[in-house]
Amino acid sequence: MTSPVVAEDGGAGSADDGAGPLLELRDVCAAYGPYEALFDVSLQVRPGRALALVGANGAGKSTVARVVSGLVPTTRGAVRFDGRDITGRPAYEIARLGLSQLTEGRSVFASLSVEENLTLSFRRALGRRRVAGALDQAYAAFPRMGERRTQSAGTLSGGEQRMLALARVLVLRQKFLVVDELSFGLAPVMVHEVYAALERVLASGTSLLLIEQHVDRALELADDVVVLSKGRVVYHGTVAGVEGRIGDLVLGRPAVGDSAGGQGDHGGSGGDRGSRGSGDGPRPTA
Repeated sequence: MTSPVVAEDGGAGSADDGAGPLLELRDVCAAYGPYEALFDVSLQVRPGRALALVGANGAGKSTVARVVSGLVPTTRGAVRFDGRDITGRPAYEIARLGLSQLTEGRSVFASLSVEENLTLSFRRALGRRRVAGALDQAYAAFPRMGERRTQSAGTLSGGEQRMLALARVLVLRQKFLVVDELSFGLAPVMVHEVYAALERVLASGTSLLLIEQHVDRALELADDVVVLSKGRVVYHGTVAGVEGRIGDLVLGRPAVGDSAGGQGDHGGSGGDRGSRGSGDGPRPTA
């Protein structure tokens, strides 16, 4: 088995340097019945950062998302979130800790209006008295939702439904958001709007695990990247360290010029988004 390539941290550092990971997977394995989907997957996401999880179809990306959210159990290994071991916890308990997941499917109540969807979420999380202020925040951040406030959510376009789901996350300030193919099937203009919304969510302090078919867009937003191939991690490091090599890693082709020589940090916690270019590049673990 090929050892995962890990990028060294050559960046200038960021405000969360020294902080422990908000999310950590340690040697996680998972299966669907007799079918093994993940093999010893380890990764970290630090507070306020975005990690892009990329790989070919069937590489195990969505399985990682479901494991993190408690929808698929691990068969081995551990998942930690915000200092707690959440391995084996049910999804509703994990959600209460501040970890949410959005997918390309409907993440809204189709029969309710836009405002009813938001009110339902805000009242449960914030209490009745704070709903009006939360609605004002949501409409200020997403003016189109204000224009559609009385419209049934099920009649919104796919992109508008994604923005409605993101409006809830932005206002409620979730600690962590798992984004699984959120732009799937959207027109390019809506992909741009969804990513602009994700940038606002990230800027608000919510950490992201980003699974995306538009790899270039994901890497533009992310600080760090994990590449999966056939259920295994083949790269974990900074975005800078994977530039120009993403295709080879996704397809499992060995990189020209890689040579053994010391161990990197599996945390892959590089510098901030402004220091990607200062890394020393990837090198394999011993």
